[in-house]
Amino acid sequence: MAAEFDNPTRIEEEIDILIIGGGMGACGAAYEICPWLEQAKAQGVDLKVKLVDKAAIDRSGAVAQGLSAINTYLGEQDPADYARMVSNDLMGIARDDLAYDLGRHVDDSVHLFEEWGLPIRKQPGETDKPLVEGGKPMRSGEWQILINGESYKCIVAEAAKKALGAERIQEHVFIVRLVNDKNDKNRIAGAVGISVRENQLFVYRFKACLLVAGGCVNMFRPRAVGEGMGRTWSPVWNAGSTYAMAAEAGAELTMMESRFVPTRFKDGYGSVNAWFHLFKAKATNAVGENYLETNKELLDDYLPYGQAKVPASCLRGHLMLQELQKGRGPIYIDTVSALGKLTETMTPKEIKRLEAEAWEELLDMCISQAGVWAGENLEPEKKKPEIMLSEPYLLGSHSGCCGIWTSGPEDLGAPTSEEHPDKDKIPDHLPQGWNWGYRCMTTVKGLFTAADGVGASGHKFSSGSHAEGRLAAKAMVKFCMDNKDHKPELDTSVEELVEQVYKPIRNYLEHKDDTTAVDVNPNYITPKMLQLRLQKIMDEYVAGVSSMYQTNAHMLGVAENKLEMLKQDAAKMRAKDLHELLRAWENYHRIITAEAHMKHIQFREESRYPGFYYRMDYNFVDEENWKCFVNSVYNKETKVWTCFKRAHVDLVDKTKLFKERLQREAQ
Repeated sequence: MAAEFDNPTRIEEEIDILIIGGGMGACGAAYEICPWLEQAKAQGVDLKVKLVDKAAIDRSGAVAQGLSAINTYLGEQDPADYARMVSNDLMGIARDDLAYDLGRHVDDSVHLFEEWGLPIRKQPGETDKPLVEGGKPMRSGEWQILINGESYKCIVAEAAKKALGAERIQEHVFIVRLVNDKNDKNRIAGAVGISVRENQLFVYRFKACLLVAGGCVNMFRPRAVGEGMGRTWSPVWNAGSTYAMAAEAGAELTMMESRFVPTRFKDGYGSVNAWFHLFKAKATNAVGENYLETNKELLDDYLPYGQAKVPASCLRGHLMLQELQKGRGPIYIDTVSALGKLTETMTPKEIKRLEAEAWEELLDMCISQAGVWAGENLEPEKKKPEIMLSEPYLLGSHSGCCGIWTSGPEDLGAPTSEEHPDKDKIPDHLPQGWNWGYRCMTTVKGLFTAADGVGASGHKFSSGSHAEGRLAAKAMVKFCMDNKDHKPELDTSVEELVEQVYKPIRNYLEHKDDTTAVDVNPNYITPKMLQLRLQKIMDEYVAGVSSMYQTNAHMLGVAENKLEMLKQDAAKMRAKDLHELLRAWENYHRIITAEAHMKHIQFREESRYPGFYYRMDYNFVDEENWKCFVNSVYNKETKVWTCFKRAHVDLVDKTKLFKERLQREAQ
């Protein structure tokens, strides 16, 4: 019980670079950083690096269960076209410099994956030729390639561990708070974390850190209930730690109103993409109509984003919601017709192979969906399965772009405004405030991020997250070399940090005898109950599933008041053991992230992402006034958010996608 955890062993460590997380971004950084460390050592600077993850990196992060495809691989395609696609899918608002830069680096990571042993499926006659030598992958879409990826994360993690070395990796330690520098409030100096296995508290001091702790899941009430409560699309251990800890450190956030509401097989959350792209299946309403075609004219309200070759992800969800609101549900994916058409010209052996591929798509990445179908006696070749929009998720590397405002590459951009106060510090070819010297560094000195952490730059997926981690690693070493004489000093004493971090344990010990029911107490709340309160608030007032993703200023005002009270209640969370201490801090991070999300939706007076959420009092896309970045800064002392606009700049011609659509229709 908690009494034995009241006084943790305190372990302090001084290093130069801390990598927080164990997902694809962290693994990319761990692999890439080593040669740059050697270069630094050759110049007389021996930098110490450590990777700390609350899990075990073999199965940590969003790729933990495996994948059936790598969603970002350019091959012979132009990075500028990739940047255009990213922008269109994000309804026109994206950092083109970040997307283009990612596009020109991502293939290198994929080539490494294949070198390390990841099976990448090739076109006939190309099976023995690696991608790096011109081998042609089997694609399931314009940017996606198929893999046999159940062990995808294990393969990538093995390379990271071999490169970095076991002595530099610490697993099962959850970083819960960043600490600013005593002499510069806009500089990061350290972090504090807890062991999830032993009664230990760790305090790290460093010059730079990479914050790559994933996106945010279970902030909204999930569709899965009862025994399925833990089932979500994105991994439940992603608790918004990246966004919350960065915000409390003073970093500028961006596009926190952007969320992703994926279309998935109902109840199991299995991916539908391979069925759409590889098997050419169509989504239909209850009477068999292809609503993407019958509702096509609705996309004319959202030009040019709805008329690209592939309409923006949110708009495809928008068309589904129109069917449901008109009473034409359930929504199905017509697997029966798709498989039937494909088998018309196949031999029995080829048909068996096709059916195996259909099941493998789920077994590689979402085995629970296969379990749901088996439990319902559903054979997708004989009966159409239902699909449904999920609850919202916050993430910066999929079809969403919330995250942290970061410095981009130095060689991409447009003229800087003469009015910008820091114009002399920024290369004159860049938009104002888009670059300050180190790729992936936030507005807080020494605090870097990648993957889900980098805002306004979605569609990185697994390969792009790895590549962005590699870019950040190189930049962090450069930052440390440029600041090699800096000595970090924490602005909070170790005693204060212990008191803050272990407050849930102390809450339990102080009040456990106030009632005979250990989980019901007038002076504390369990982490589980607090999380349920958060999910109810977000679901009902901030455009969750129960309101059909709709909200308005009045509902957001209610959410604002309730979240403020919930933050106060969070100080009374209890932890009777180390597991609950973990859950308590995860929930605190979720609350800060939820508040950022709500504040941004409240500030942006339009519905930029129809299908993902609707401001019903501003149910339109306002290109004139709101084609801009919405950014925010949080003051952890006053607990006040300040939201503001940053100008959007197109660095690639966004009209190209629309022109291509018109040309296709003319033909």
